[in-house]
Order: sequence, then C-alpha cells, then structure tokens
Amino acid sequence: MTEGNASARLLIIDDEEQIRRFLRISLRSQGYQVIEAETAGKGLELAATQTPDLIVLDLGLPDADGKSVLNELRHWSTVPVMILSVRSSESEKVAVLDAGANDYVTKPFGIQEFLARVRALLRLPRATERPDAGIYDDGYLHIDLIKRIVSVMGEEVHLTRKEFAIFKMLVSNPGQVITQTQLLREIWGPTHAGDTHYLRNFIGRIRQKLREDTDEPRYLRTEPGVGYRFLDGRGD
Repeated sequence: MTEGNASARLLIIDDEEQIRRFLRISLRSQGYQVIEAETAGKGLELAATQTPDLIVLDLGLPDADGKSVLNELRHWSTVPVMILSVRSSESEKVAVLDAGANDYVTKPFGIQEFLARVRALLRLPRATERPDAGIYDDGYLHIDLIKRIVSVMGEEVHLTRKEFAIFKMLVSNPGQVITQTQLLREIWGPTHAGDTHYLRNFIGRIRQKLREDTDEPRYLRTEPGVGYRFLDGRGD
C-alpha cells in the first residue's frame, strides 16, 4: 500500500453491526482510518463533515434506500462510492453505477478482493494530481492519452477513433466499472444506449490488439451484464 493511501479515511454506511465490525478490523489492519454510520441520515452528515476519501454504502438502510443517499451525495460530492449490498441483480447494479457509484460489491464477499477494489478507488482522486497524468506504463503496455499513442512491448498499436474513445474512458477510470450504457451514450449517443453488441465487438477488437488472453484478460475485465473495467497492472 502506498504512503498516500495509509492515511485515507473511509466512511462505512451500513446498518449491520457485524459487517461494520468486519470491515473496521480489516481496513484498520491496512492502516486506513474508519468512520461508521448505521443510518442514511448519519452517513450523509459524516460525509459532509468528515471529508472521507471513500464511502462504502449499503443499499438497505433503515431510514432510506442507499440509492437516495447516492443521489444526494452526487449533488455536492465526487467522493468515490463503493456499493456493498446483498442485491445481486444486473439491473440493480447497472442502475446504481449509472447513478454515480464507482463500484459494486455483492455480499457475501472476499476481503482480499474488497481491499483490492478499495485501493483501486483510492487511486482515482490522485490521477489528475500526478505530473504524468494521462500516461500509463507498466513495462508491457504504454498509453499516452494526450498524444493518443498505445504501444505493446514497444510496438505501437493502431486503435480506430471509436476504439480509442472506449479505451480512453476505461483507462481514465482505473478499477472503476463503466457501464455499457455509459459507454454507449458517451461514444455513440443516447439513441444507441441499448446497442450492446456494438460494444462487445469493439472490446473484442481492442483486446486482440493488446494481445489479451480472452479467458483471463490482463487489462479489460468484463462485468457480465453490467460493463467493463480497466485493471491497473502497475501495483499499489
């Protein structure tokens, strides 16, 4: 874990004491500060007064649905939000991701994957502060978003205009799920929001050009029925 993440403050909004205790112990063992709320009202109050670096939000709260908390947050905050819920339907995931959530984890969950997703989301705010913003290089894949250059093992890869637009949207949000609807609306326009077959074909071509193993992709992960995420291979 990076030094910058060691002092990160996480807000957990969940009415289950056992879940909060489990997350509190796990997160504090990694050096994170943890604050907690068991209701939507308390969660919004702490989000406004304690300036958390990341919010872990349950959807089933006693005084309000978590989606209303997310909607309220997005009126005045860009803090990364991870949804943590027993609701596992694709439509539920798509709805909250389209509403502004950055990730969605279904209960029960593995703590190592959860911590990896936390680290990925905590990298998001600092992306624009780095002097090399717009540059990705892990020794195998090199991306310059400003110059629109993509290289694999030093060999430049040609991406079409739409392929690059898709890739840029994913790379600009490492670790974050970008829904199919978001990608289609942004790149093809609102009238194509349901044309998921376009997206599958383009993602497939990008993977080929990156020399991805289709069974175990290194960079472009599919979240079935929901969308895609770019995996940052540079480590923490």
